[in-house]
Amino acid sequence: MATVVWWLVRQTINVRPWIAQRPIDNVYGDGALSLPPVKVGLGVFLAVATSLFALLISAYFMRMAGADWTTLAVPRGLWLNTAALTLSSVAMQWTRVAARRGRIDGVRIGLIAGGIFTFCFLAGQLWVWQQLNASGYFVAANPANAFFYLLTALHGLHLLGGLWVWGKTTAKVARGVEVGAVRLSVELCTVYWHYLLLVWLVLFALLLSTPPRQSSCTPDTIAICGVTK
Repeated sequence: MATVVWWLVRQTINVRPWIAQRPIDNVYGDGALSLPPVKVGLGVFLAVATSLFALLISAYFMRMAGADWTTLAVPRGLWLNTAALTLSSVAMQWTRVAARRGRIDGVRIGLIAGGIFTFCFLAGQLWVWQQLNASGYFVAANPANAFFYLLTALHGLHLLGGLWVWGKTTAKVARGVEVGAVRLSVELCTVYWHYLLLVWLVLFALLLSTPPRQSSCTPDTIAICGVTK
């Protein structure tokens, strides 16, 4: 899958923009793809990411059956983080609509708002991590803790990757390019943000729906319970 994504990105870099952006009617019948390679690449990447998260969720349910599993109480800060990520997705949708209508000012405002809310979400995740560590919920203390850190970190890394594309698009808009030059990037960023919001809602629902169950570890041995069992 990584090889396919690399090839598609390479084709996108090498192709000339005025050829890649031709209408579908002009290329009908000449053997060209009706979709830009970068859209196909995003679709392949999202399929791989979906498989990865699905495997981790399956592993979460299987590991939950272990005797050393202690359910992690969901921090309240995650509710604020969820609201921030939802607002970032709404802002990106606003940007997409503005780009389709040719309103560069709306694109600029939407990109800035989407980026601010996304950074707030990531900062909130780090704040939740800090709170958990201060309360003694370390990674190695319990499998539930390890899965929480793993899932949130992986989701955060995907968001950071999206922010890289967002940063390039925002820089182009700041330089005063035409809307047509960033319309495709805005479209892809919006799809990616909606996807990550959906993934986060699934992960958040998974954490909320996990039934509370205490392990047989005592408070004095909980830090090494996973090793001694």
